[in-house]
Amino acid sequence: LVRETFVTDPKQHQLLLTNKTKSFKQQKYRSCLLKWKPARPLRPFFGFMGVTSALVFANIGAAYGTAKSGVGISSMGVMNPGLVMRNIIPVVMAGVLGIYGLIVAVIIQGSIVAPQGGLSQYSLYTGFAHLAAGLCCGLSGLAAGMAIGIVGDAGVRAVGQQEKLFVGMILILIFAEALGLYGLIVALILSQNSYTCDNNN
Repeated sequence: LVRETFVTDPKQHQLLLTNKTKSFKQQKYRSCLLKWKPARPLRPFFGFMGVTSALVFANIGAAYGTAKSGVGISSMGVMNPGLVMRNIIPVVMAGVLGIYGLIVAVIIQGSIVAPQGGLSQYSLYTGFAHLAAGLCCGLSGLAAGMAIGIVGDAGVRAVGQQEKLFVGMILILIFAEALGLYGLIVALILSQNSYTCDNNN
């Protein structure tokens, strides 16, 4: 038997229609959730954010170091043009930071597995590991780039007036570059941590 409800009051009729509409929307939303559940769209999101973080932050550090050192070299070159090529080292060391980010980004991107048959084999554990790897490399490169830029700017100006300071400037730049190298090493180790989902678990 089908039970029918007759409502004579317009307000109650409108309320009944509203409840039915809400119930229909809730059922539709739940069916969409069940339909998208096997895909697990947030899993690869963290992996791609790791790729983005590694490349973008490292390039920001490289760009800042190159620009800051370049300003100092240009200013110093007006009075001592013969020392320009010798003092180009901070720019080179800043550019290497971008290569660190590129290496990590390519490695992480190659480890991201696309869903097959609506089932994702890329786990959250792997996604978090790749995000951590990208942040380690990117933020370390950013810090190293800022250090190289500041030291390079002041260092090349000082070397332009006193050439005996060249060795000291190079040592400071080496230790600043080492910060980005530490991030690269840890990022490479983290990028190897992976877990493959079986039966979409």
